[in-house]
Amino acid sequence: MQEEVRVQRIPVKVYRSSDRLMVAAPMPGLQPENIKVEVTADNQMVIQGDLRGVLKDIKDLLIDEWNVGSYYRTLPLPDAVDAQRANVTYGNGVLVAALPVSARTIPAVLGLDKVGADHGERIGNAGHPQERMPGY
Repeated sequence: MQEEVRVQRIPVKVYRSSDRLMVAAPMPGLQPENIKVEVTADNQMVIQGDLRGVLKDIKDLLIDEWNVGSYYRTLPLPDAVDAQRANVTYGNGVLVAALPVSARTIPAVLGLDKVGADHGERIGNAGHPQERMPGY
């Protein structure tokens, strides 16, 4: 029997400071290499997470009250951003993107590098000194 994978709309929180936008999105159950963030030339952010190996090696699923992945969301950004300088982290099932505010939108496709078990990051500087996540 082939398992049906439902694509879920990701809820987000968007914050703004004087120099950057922050987007936070819960996406539990993924690996960093299965997450893609894209900022398009028309100032849209596309967040996508593809689930790999759903219920691998599990014989009988007895109760299934919540879903893990696949995830997808497109949202308009309220300000132009430089996506090439964005920092993106994934840990504890939450994706966080820090996007420097810019005079015009600079699009980019942002993948994550695995830096620990179920943790990933993409350091683009976001206008701040480059630092790794603590403990990795």
